[in-house]
Amino acid sequence: MDEQTPGTPSDAPAPQGPTLFDWEFATDPYPAYAWLREHSPVHRTRLPSGVEAWLVTRYADARQALADQRLSKNPAHHAEPAHAKGKTGIPGERKAELMTHLLNIDPPDHTRLRRLVSKAFTPRRVAEFTPRVQELTDHLIDGFAAKGEADLIHEFAFPLPIYAICEMLGVPREDQDDFRDWAGMMIRHGGGPRGGVARSVKQMRTYLGELIHRKRDDLGNDLISDLIRASDHGDHLTEAEATAMAFILLFAGFETTVNLIGNGVHSLFMNPDQRALLQDSLAAGESALLATGIEELLRYDGPVELATWRFATEPLTLGGQEVAAGDPVLVVLAAADRDPDRFADPDTLDLSRTDNQHLGYGHGIHYCLGAPLARLEGQTALATLLTRLPDLELAIPPQELRWRGGLIMRGLRTLPVRFTPRNT
Repeated sequence: MDEQTPGTPSDAPAPQGPTLFDWEFATDPYPAYAWLREHSPVHRTRLPSGVEAWLVTRYADARQALADQRLSKNPAHHAEPAHAKGKTGIPGERKAELMTHLLNIDPPDHTRLRRLVSKAFTPRRVAEFTPRVQELTDHLIDGFAAKGEADLIHEFAFPLPIYAICEMLGVPREDQDDFRDWAGMMIRHGGGPRGGVARSVKQMRTYLGELIHRKRDDLGNDLISDLIRASDHGDHLTEAEATAMAFILLFAGFETTVNLIGNGVHSLFMNPDQRALLQDSLAAGESALLATGIEELLRYDGPVELATWRFATEPLTLGGQEVAAGDPVLVVLAAADRDPDRFADPDTLDLSRTDNQHLGYGHGIHYCLGAPLARLEGQTALATLLTRLPDLELAIPPQELRWRGGLIMRGLRTLPVRFTPRNT
């Protein structure tokens, strides 16, 4: 799996690389990423799916790759036919005709679609949604506060962004539990019945297509209605594009926030001094540490481990390695964000860190459109949990926690907690 490090004398043995993508690696990938940064910063490996790809692990190389337009998002540029078998991208999206979204296209189509979606997904709309996010957060905590225990993933971190993005999209409340079920199947990453993810994607696509049809006759103040308005005003958003965009806003808008909340709480449990500082700050009515703290949690153990797929459209050099046309390239955000050449004491959680241009939400033209909403949800969730349940603690030994498999995202399967029961 590991190739000779550039610059190593030919008669010297190549250093032995770490094992990647097994369960031990999933629990704590950071030592392996540190080895790759030092010895093989642009590293060719075979992924669990069988696809061979380059892993980019240093911060400078990562920023270059994320902004390099020679690295296409369109899987049609993959030299191998593996993408047609669902080995890259979101399972089931090709069969469900959901490929024409921001994660799979390049300029000029990307420019056009992002401009249209940006009109609907404005900072003002996110700011207006703040009270509703707080209501959803309190409602979910109300559901378990009296028990004195909960699984913070399934009872809190998972439903919060699902209900939030459903409301922003304009999914009627009576249908939102269906979305919760479909999303639950998608987040299992193979842990459910065979073919369950693809079926859930197809069901979601069918529903969104029908919802768009219904909304054409009854436009509201929601994202889907805004996408329809943009299409009707001559900006050429096709029905297939509108459906795919609604799908990716939902898909990308929930799992990242699930992991931001879950990983964030876990990091605070593992760093009690930083948690105490944040709780003291919140108790004093201050918000500065919460704002910098969310950015630090994104850097330290963020929700997206690897950026989504890119494919070289022509031969190029990256980090001293020659990448051939058609080769897949995966930027390892988790490795880049702990690069000691960019961040002081990168393996230390410092909620007050201000020099923090992390790559947790990407970089360049594909920078995450939903980052403001995710930050809002993350800040609201953490602040409310730590304020309402100040003695919140992990209910099992840390070594018993299990992390979900999967290539792109990083998140816990469960997060059992206990606390003093409180009446709502």
